[in-house]
Amino acid sequence: MERMQRVAGAVVGSAVGDALGGPFEFGPQGAFSARFPSPGAGGEMCGGGGWDPGEATDDTQMAVLVGESLLERGGLDLPDVFARFQRWAAAEPKDIGLQTEDVLTNGMSWDLAAAVHFQVNRRAAGNGSLMRASTSAVYFAPAGRAATMDAARRIAALTHGDRAAWEGTAVLHELVRVTFEEVDPLAALPGILALVHPDHRDRWATVLAPDWHPAQATEFNGAVWPCLGSAVWALRTTTGFEDAIRAAIDLGGDTDTVAAVTGTLAGARHGLDAIPARWTQPLHVPLPGFDGRVLGLADLLRLAHRLGG
Repeated sequence: MERMQRVAGAVVGSAVGDALGGPFEFGPQGAFSARFPSPGAGGEMCGGGGWDPGEATDDTQMAVLVGESLLERGGLDLPDVFARFQRWAAAEPKDIGLQTEDVLTNGMSWDLAAAVHFQVNRRAAGNGSLMRASTSAVYFAPAGRAATMDAARRIAALTHGDRAAWEGTAVLHELVRVTFEEVDPLAALPGILALVHPDHRDRWATVLAPDWHPAQATEFNGAVWPCLGSAVWALRTTTGFEDAIRAAIDLGGDTDTVAAVTGTLAGARHGLDAIPARWTQPLHVPLPGFDGRVLGLADLLRLAHRLGG
């Protein structure tokens, strides 16, 4: 498969999973298949829960902001990424994670806000750094393993002070990179886990193990561990993009983010052409705070090509 098929698959796949999962957020297990029992029948981009059909949530909105910063600044400019996040948060997007909102609106500088939040709350291992990682994973993949994992940690740390979130985002970045290199990401997991910080390695190894199932999660899947674990489980237990997304959303809970992360992985693995056109055509990404911009499929494809070029 051509590399650009995988690159575009990762970016668009994440947005598709996000938009499909948004209307089912915080719902029960099996709700997606209960409403759409026949794969391929259509109508799945249904909207609901405050979302229009095909509308991407904060997950993809933040991913776009990261990607555009990387391109416009010619690399990782952490203060610039943080400033874009702040501008977006100030425009009152439809959805924003509680932790992310606090960090972006507490008035502290980019290099202190998340760390101080963690010191005060001692809880900062949400999945908000995973959900926006598709664009940065694509951009840093050519730089190699160490560089992409380091960038993931640094971007995650802008909003998440708990190192668990940094390590999970680093694992996701590296899973995408090896997939682009035509390596089976599941087979690569043991080697990737060896590069996780020793204090966090065992916990990540548990949720990424071949025999782990989301039913074994000890936290709600809005936490970073079961979110990535569930996405890897969906990739492991299905054979195509559509089946992986259906499996992810059917887990219930934080469906938009679990499906967005699943879409990143499944899109990289199966490629853009594996994503049903009925899912990509209505896709659109509003950018609150950025002059009313709304990105469509063509815009996401251009962004992916520029990031992965």
